[in-house]
Amino acid sequence: MTSRRGRVPTSVDDYSSGRTDHPNLALLVVVVGVLITAVDTTIVVLALPEIQRTFHIGLSSVIWVIIGYLFVITLVSTQVGRLGDMYGRVLMYESGFVIFVVGSLACALAWSELSLIVFRLVQGVGGAFIAANSGAVIADTFPREKRGRAYGFNAIGFNTGAVLGVVLGGVIVTYVSWRWIFWINVPIGIGAVVMARRVLFDRVEHLRRQIDWWGMLCVGLGLFCLLWAMIDLITESLNPTIVGFFLSGLLLLVVFWKIEQRTSEPLLDFSLFKVPSITPSLFAALLQSLANFAVLFLLLMYLQGVRRLDPIHASLLLVPGYLVGGIVGPFAGRLADRRGAVLPATAGLAIQVLALLWYAQLEAHSSLWVVVVAYMVGAIGAGCFFPSNNSAVMKVAPRDSFGITSGLLRTFANVGMVFSFAVAILVASTSISRHVAFSIFVGTSTLSASTVAPFIVGLHAAFYSSTSLMVLAGVLSAVRARPSRFRESDAADASATGPTSSGPGVGTPAS
Repeated sequence: MTSRRGRVPTSVDDYSSGRTDHPNLALLVVVVGVLITAVDTTIVVLALPEIQRTFHIGLSSVIWVIIGYLFVITLVSTQVGRLGDMYGRVLMYESGFVIFVVGSLACALAWSELSLIVFRLVQGVGGAFIAANSGAVIADTFPREKRGRAYGFNAIGFNTGAVLGVVLGGVIVTYVSWRWIFWINVPIGIGAVVMARRVLFDRVEHLRRQIDWWGMLCVGLGLFCLLWAMIDLITESLNPTIVGFFLSGLLLLVVFWKIEQRTSEPLLDFSLFKVPSITPSLFAALLQSLANFAVLFLLLMYLQGVRRLDPIHASLLLVPGYLVGGIVGPFAGRLADRRGAVLPATAGLAIQVLALLWYAQLEAHSSLWVVVVAYMVGAIGAGCFFPSNNSAVMKVAPRDSFGITSGLLRTFANVGMVFSFAVAILVASTSISRHVAFSIFVGTSTLSASTVAPFIVGLHAAFYSSTSLMVLAGVLSAVRARPSRFRESDAADASATGPTSSGPGVGTPAS
C-alpha cells in the first residue's frame, strides 16, 4: 500500500517506527486542530449575554450554543474514529478542518437562535472529526516510546486554545462583535488544512468496517433526553415533562446496550475493554472531565456573582492557570514515556483534588490571589493527567483500531464535559434560585447582599461533589498499577498485529 502522498512505508517496522518526513510539523498541525476546537469550547462563554440580547432568547435556550457543540462532538467521536480506520485518519482529520471552517463561517452569519444552534452543531461535527482522529494521527506518527511527549504537546494545544478562548472572547465581545469569535476560525482553519496536506500521511491499510447507525441513534437520543431533562431542571421545578425525558433517556440507553450486544461492529467496541488498562483509563477520563470542567463555570459564578467582576476581568484571572498547565503537559508526557503513565496520571488527579478542596474554602471576601493560585495548582494536575492518560490508552490499543480507540477516549471525556455544566449548576443552586444561579453564570445578573451567603454554601457543595468525583477518578487511575500476568511487550504485539479472534489482543497497564 502506498501512502496518500510523500514517502512510501515499506514494512511493518516502517509503520511501527513512527518515522515520518516531518514529525514535528505533523505534531504542530495536530496541536493547531486541538487548539481551535478548545478555543470554541470557552470563547462562547463570554459571548452568551450578547447572543442572548441579539436574538432575544431565554437562558435555557442560549446554553445550547455551548452544550450543543460539545454534545455533537461526544455523539459522533467514536463513529468518526471508525471512519478514520476505514478511509484514512489523515483524510478524516483534514475533513474535520473543512467542516469546522464551514460551520464557523455559518455561525458568524447566523440570523436567529435556531440557525446559530444548528450551525454550532455543524461546527461540532468538524470538531469531532478533528478531536477523534488527532490521537490516532499521533499514534501513527510517533513510536510508542515517544507518544507521551507528543500528547504532552497536545495538552499545550488544549490549554493554549482554552486561554485564547477566554482572552479573545472577552476582547472581541467587549470591543468588536460576538460574531467575530467565529470569523477568526476561518483563516486559522484554512491555514491548518494547507499545512496538513503537506505534512500528514495515512500510514496504515484501510479497513472495511460498518457504521453502527442504530446504536448511534439510540445513544444519541438517550443522552439528549437526559441532557434536556437536566438543562430544564436548571431553570424549572421538577415536573412530569422533565421526568418523562429523564426516563426516556434511561430507556433508550438500555435499548442501546441491547443493540450493542447483537451488532457485529458495535458503536462501543467492547473487545477493547479486555485490554487491562483501557477500561480504568476511559472511566478516569470521564470522571475527571465531569469534575474538572465544572470548575470553570463555578469560578465564573463566584467571580461574577459574589465578587461582582465583569466577564472579561473574571476570565483573565484564570489565564495563568492555562499557561502553567500547558507548560507542564510535555514534561508529564515525557515522564509517562520513561516511567509509565500511572504515576503522573494519578498524581495529577491527586493535585486536582487539592485544588478542589481549596476552592471549597472560598468565602465572600477571599483574596482573588487565592483563585489565581488554586487554578494554577489545578491546571498543573490536569497537565499531568491528560497526556499520561491518553498515552496509557493509545500505547496498548491495537494499531488497526487507533481511530476507534482515540474516538472512544474522546467520547468518554466529552460525556463528562457535557454533563458537567448541568451538574455544577444543579448542585450549586441547592441554596439559591436555579434561575438566579444560571443568570449569574452567563453574566446577566449579580447577587444581592442577602443571597451571597447561601450562594457560597451552594458553591461549596458543588466543589465538594466535584472532589468526590475526582477522588474516584484517582482510584481508577491507580488500579492500572495492579500486577498483571501480561507484559508490556504483549501490548506492543497487540498494537502491531491488531485484534485476534477473541478481541484486540492482550495488553497491560502502562505502568
